Amino acid sequence: MRSRSPRPHATPTALAALTAFTLAACSSTDEPDPAPPTTSNRTTAPHPTAGSPEPPAPAPPADGQDPDACTDGNCEITVTKPVTLHFPAPGDGRATLSVTEVGPNKIEYEVKSANGQSKAGASGPGQGCLTYLRENGTGNSCGPLTTTRPTPQPDTVTIQTTTTPTGPGLLRIVSP
Repeated sequence: MRSRSPRPHATPTALAALTAFTLAACSSTDEPDPAPPTTSNRTTAPHPTAGSPEPPAPAPPADGQDPDACTDGNCEITVTKPVTLHFPAPGDGRATLSVTEVGPNKIEYEVKSANGQSKAGASGPGQGCLTYLRENGTGNSCGPLTTTRPTPQPDTVTIQTTTTPTGPGLLRIVSP
């Protein structure tokens, strides 16, 4: 067996000092090196503080609060109280959408057509539901939802509801 001779170990502080000294000695300008990022001088995204401006409010819905705008199966309205809407369903029928509850960060509704019925609801900031009406039935999907308008789908009526922190719910009906 061979014995190993102990090697000296450099400490991180000694290595940092040696590196700084070497870089300073090799620098080709008289300008000081910029300081590396530290918690006191790095750029970060601003945090909202008291008195800072709020982010811009979303654009108002295209059809305001007029439920009659939904009779053709294409609308975008805010809903502040329970309301019932009637519009064309896929195939030759009509559909009824009843918003049963709406408030800050909450919306619940029921949809009925000749091809099925569905209940859905969402609560919490940024939550919403998508309901799909098709000739062969309905389907729901609820959870975190953006306020981007759904894309029209062939032979499908899409209903999108989104909660808002101030109370009115955003409702969109999109037909092909």
